[in-house]
Amino acid sequence: MKWVSLISLAISFSSSSALDCSGSSSVSTSSLQGVKRCHEAGELIFEDEFDKIDFTVWDHEITMAGGGNWEFQVYWNNRTNSYTRDSVLYMKPTLTSDRFGEELVRTGQLDLWGGQPGDMCTMAQFYGCQRAGNGVNIINPIASSRLRTAGHFGFTYGKVEARAQIPEGDWIWPAIWLLPIHQVYGGWPTSGEIDIMESRGNLNLVQDGVNIGAEQVGGTLHYGVDYTMNGWPKAHYDKNTAPGQGWNTDFHRYQVEWTPEFIKFSIDDKEMGTVTVPDGGMWELGDFANDFPGVKNPWEGQARSAPFDQEFFLVMNVAVGGVGYFSDDAQNSPAEKPWSNESPQSSLDFLNAQTSWYPTWKPEEEDGELAAMKVDYVKVWAL
Repeated sequence: MKWVSLISLAISFSSSSALDCSGSSSVSTSSLQGVKRCHEAGELIFEDEFDKIDFTVWDHEITMAGGGNWEFQVYWNNRTNSYTRDSVLYMKPTLTSDRFGEELVRTGQLDLWGGQPGDMCTMAQFYGCQRAGNGVNIINPIASSRLRTAGHFGFTYGKVEARAQIPEGDWIWPAIWLLPIHQVYGGWPTSGEIDIMESRGNLNLVQDGVNIGAEQVGGTLHYGVDYTMNGWPKAHYDKNTAPGQGWNTDFHRYQVEWTPEFIKFSIDDKEMGTVTVPDGGMWELGDFANDFPGVKNPWEGQARSAPFDQEFFLVMNVAVGGVGYFSDDAQNSPAEKPWSNESPQSSLDFLNAQTSWYPTWKPEEEDGELAAMKVDYVKVWAL
């Protein structure tokens, strides 16, 4: 059996058999069935080696919402953009016009509401389910994929390892991360986010003398009260390869160890950085009381590690562009960034510059798979 999820464990036990793991050497993990189980340290509780896309484990996001960053991709359930071969998952961005034509992207309409399981829009926010192009505001010009286990597998505390190779190509944004199943403490980022790995596909994107493209990957915790009160800068780490040896050139093991006391980010078993939870919890780490006096601590009275004391699910996606992750101050070659983060028509500006960035995706080489994030496996162990 290629994967083990807690759903299979939950079927064997009624809710009356739920166990309290406090005070033991085990850390509890929980299933969407509401059954909490204790697992011995080192026990493998989830594994997928991608002989196929297992729809009993993963669901596709279907939306044009842009992740809250007005990113340029539409996510959907389509084997052009997500498929497996030789036990490797490929998540490959392509042009929306390849399927619908450029006239639809510029002036047509796209409806993602759907009506069947696996075909229904998953996020209506930010005009995510239906859009109409008018020549200025356009349909998302890129098609891509985002997979999540939210309806099938979640856990609290553990070690995650994903063996993956990041994509190559300007303005491609791959990520492997964790989100809370239940927004226990409120909307993003109050209930937390754990970014195991995110990167940029640009080969020559430089800021302050540092390559922040495919030679750099990052790990981050997002936590705070709202978009303007996010303590991520105090819980973020980057790691660069040697020049010319980007993370896009081979597979690496991206890891996070998540405990009640700390969250450690590693690559190939080498620590990238560790967030140690202080006595005052994430509220103290973010220094929110000093920066925002009078604002209530949303985690007051909860576990010290809150919001990272709840059940989270796995997410993997390949985004493109947007108005947050790619700085206007960075220098890129062979062509500079074609849109401004302040532009009201950033997606159109990006589309109009297609001849500058699309060749870096090398669509004529290896069936365009250099631009794909490749995932060999994902595993989760109990701690």
